[in-house]
Amino acid sequence: MPKKKSTASPSVAIIGGGPAGLMAAEVIAAAGFSVELFDAMPSVGRKFLLAGVGGMNITHAEDAAQFLGRYGSASQNLAPMIEQFGANALTAWVHDLGIETFIGSSGRVFPKEMKAAPLLRAWLARLKASGVKFHVRHRWLGWDKNQALRFANPEGEVQLTFDAVVLALGGGSWAKLGSDGAWVPLLAEQGVDIVPLKPANCGFDVAWSTHLSEKFAGSPLKTVAAATRPHDAKKVGEFVLTAGGVEGSLVYALSSQLRDDIAEHGSATLWLDLVPQKSLARITEELSLPRGADSMANHLRRKLGIEGVKAGLLRELVSKEDFMQPAKLAAAIKSLAITLLAPRPLDEAISTAGGVSFAALDANLMLKSAPKVFCAGEMLDWEAPTGGYLLTACFSSGRAAGLGVINCLQAATALETKPKKAATSTAERKVAKPKASAALDSEAVPVKAKRVSKAKVDVAEAIAATAEKPKTRAAKAVPAVSTELEAAPVKPKRVRKVAEAPAAEEVDVVSAKAKRARKPTQE
Repeated sequence: MPKKKSTASPSVAIIGGGPAGLMAAEVIAAAGFSVELFDAMPSVGRKFLLAGVGGMNITHAEDAAQFLGRYGSASQNLAPMIEQFGANALTAWVHDLGIETFIGSSGRVFPKEMKAAPLLRAWLARLKASGVKFHVRHRWLGWDKNQALRFANPEGEVQLTFDAVVLALGGGSWAKLGSDGAWVPLLAEQGVDIVPLKPANCGFDVAWSTHLSEKFAGSPLKTVAAATRPHDAKKVGEFVLTAGGVEGSLVYALSSQLRDDIAEHGSATLWLDLVPQKSLARITEELSLPRGADSMANHLRRKLGIEGVKAGLLRELVSKEDFMQPAKLAAAIKSLAITLLAPRPLDEAISTAGGVSFAALDANLMLKSAPKVFCAGEMLDWEAPTGGYLLTACFSSGRAAGLGVINCLQAATALETKPKKAATSTAERKVAKPKASAALDSEAVPVKAKRVSKAKVDVAEAIAATAEKPKTRAAKAVPAVSTELEAAPVKPKRVRKVAEAPAAEEVDVVSAKAKRARKPTQE
């Protein structure tokens, strides 16, 4: 039989110990409700910690409208959450945990120590102090026939019931960190509309020659620009050539369109500018200069700084005839076409596209098909590039789900404490429509009227008295959340504008060898 939680206040289960789940727990606990958090892993925040290995990129300091545009088609659905808890509020919240931050030259916001561990330790200490209970090694198995939550733990299976549930189970990338997408069939059984999970911020397969693959696998291409269309403005950045394709921050930034192109056409083209700081005319002019006894390879190195992996790419993708013609070679340098065959597997992706459809949720992020069950974080149907946008949406949606739980439970409490009016209504009807026999008794009518009048006054006073109680509770609970979490959108004194350390600039660029050892960037 399910174990009923015996608590004085309504109880809430948070399933998933990433940023979204932890933020929901903080908001709900601050409102005075009992909160228990469950995670399948031996400890919480594992993907969050790994995101900080190369530099903990919390959020981004760009203009709010531009920031919101990074979420593409999901911008409209995420807008209310991010407007309430965006980059400024999130940065102030981090400061409130005692963690100083700085803004890098690219606009990314980092903890001063560039690590996630100090932030997570401070946050968990705050949550435990607020009464949040943690249960690790508890894998959620769905619901039983009585709608109790089922969990598998080292001792077996347990069934627990709560007044509300927040699901913050992550996407489907990197199962070894807990985000394995195992929740998809569990929600599908409940009739929840789920958009199929797809890799986001991912690498792609390319049919390199054996020579290029063996010689340049793991080599970074720095200070290049790329686009998904030949005549689009190209985005400057860097990426890595792998043994079987490409990956890295510049590729990740374009991965959504490239992935969709492959799904529609069977392949996609990455248009690469190897020398974005020089115009086509300038490159053509320099390549047309007499080179004497110099080889074309030396000419490219001396005039344009093209050597190593960049020169190898030109040899790989440009025909021998075009390579010897300055105009055609210059055109290839400014717009080199790399054919991508497939995105890398979902489990290798940094993040996930697809998930619970926003159409399946109400304004409080509660499932329409499962009352008092809320969803947050990466398991929702949205995606964003790296650069702090992923974490910001996880934090803000977790907070929004937490507030949704509070609204739901407070409304339920108000209904439960509302007094019944049936007896008063019956008395009033008797006064309004007295029996004919009573009307003939001159003394009976005044007596009845007097009694009803007195009862009517007592009920009115009772309604007023009981109505004040939930109102007082709500007044105490909601400001507590607002005071703690809605920080002023002012640039904090501790935020310093400095140039990023090289490690921060290259946080999203991971060599093929490094990626096998660890997972890049963030949850």
